[in-house]
Amino acid sequence: MEKNKADLIVIGAGPGGYVAAIRAAQLGMNVVCIDKRKTLGGTCLNVGCIPSKALLHSSHKYDEAKNHLDSFGIKVNNVELDLSQMMENKDKVVQQLTAGIDYLFNKNKVKRIEGTARLRSSEEVEVNGEVWKAKYILIATGSESASLPGVSINEKNIVSSTGALSLPTTPKELIVIGGGYIGLELGSVWQRLGSKVTVVEYMDRLVPQMDHELGAALQKSLSKQGMTFKLSTQVKDVTEKSNHVLVSIESSKGAEQLEADVVLVSTGRKPYVDDLGLESVGVARNEKGFIVVNQNYETSVSGVFAIGDVIPGPMLAHKAEEEGVAVIETIVGQKGHVNYDTIPSVIYTHPEVASVGKTEEQLKSEERAYKVGKFPFSANSRAKSVGTPEGFVKVLADPLTDLVLGVHIIGPDAGTLIAEAVLAMEFSASSEDIARTCHAHPTLNEAVKEAALAVEERAIHI
Repeated sequence: MEKNKADLIVIGAGPGGYVAAIRAAQLGMNVVCIDKRKTLGGTCLNVGCIPSKALLHSSHKYDEAKNHLDSFGIKVNNVELDLSQMMENKDKVVQQLTAGIDYLFNKNKVKRIEGTARLRSSEEVEVNGEVWKAKYILIATGSESASLPGVSINEKNIVSSTGALSLPTTPKELIVIGGGYIGLELGSVWQRLGSKVTVVEYMDRLVPQMDHELGAALQKSLSKQGMTFKLSTQVKDVTEKSNHVLVSIESSKGAEQLEADVVLVSTGRKPYVDDLGLESVGVARNEKGFIVVNQNYETSVSGVFAIGDVIPGPMLAHKAEEEGVAVIETIVGQKGHVNYDTIPSVIYTHPEVASVGKTEEQLKSEERAYKVGKFPFSANSRAKSVGTPEGFVKVLADPLTDLVLGVHIIGPDAGTLIAEAVLAMEFSASSEDIARTCHAHPTLNEAVKEAALAVEERAIHI
């Protein structure tokens, strides 16, 4: 290869970009990956999925030790929070995982360049004053937090998810604007650590894109834990004062003003495409700013591809990873493919919430007939024995073919349990296929089996 030339240039080293780069290298391509961060892994590993899960786990342990271990016969006195140590542990996890991607890049001979990339043509990318040329360019720059009009995020007392992961002290009062995945997870962290948390949501329910029964059950559970919810409520203004923040809201009940130490703005994310030079080379975007691609992830410019959060679809790390593999395998002439009907969604609150496939609301809107099988964790031996009997599994199936159309779980380890449902749907399984599969006893997975049995009203343990 001549200097500053490669087979593939990947812009962005998040889950989509770094997976694509590694897969391309495995298939014999000479790969350059450009990212503006000093550490690899993108938003997910640095200021997203991984640090938030580390804090969720740590805060859950603290809450257990402080409030719940006595029911198991374990007496713990004078439980204290060491927030700096908790943050140090989070940072250590992030450092280890981002370093792991460095190792994988070296192992697979992926060249890494730290800097901000800009498209010069369909085959050229400029970074750090140099121009790199490649036959293929892959855009995988991810997304960034979206704020509200007129609200200025300072990452101190008006924060995005990034700031909420590194607060130096526990806020006495925390207002979360937005009742989606990110807001509920980070709200849970600080609620467990002692904050009084109020969630303000414009819609009339939490996580409205999920099955509504899950959202209602999650709200009930989080309310028991101490969170306050103001649904069908619009935020009109956020004003920073000397030592607090005022949030003006309005609902059918009238106008109201809330006060907090910290306000978390969690109103979604938007594609990160600033200063990429898309317009200068003719890469088309839709009305919401997402890059438009065809079935092979190719943009309106031949040879330029895009995956992950910058294209339409769920903004999920695992979705980006699957697309990263699919786009590379397609480029080299293989049959890359992503089944968007079997991409799971997970909320890592306590209890966890997980979903794959159609919701009841979607099936009703499509006027499609379906059967429902439900089973509560309160009737599951393992859930009862470990003290997590809250929640249920719901299986939706076609009444004629018995094909599984969707599975929705709220309860212990829902994010892990959903994998069985994803695999079943990927291979077009019926609810009877799941029901007749032997599940180890006692396990939480037995609740999935029982819910599948319940589709035909033959659950055993209820």
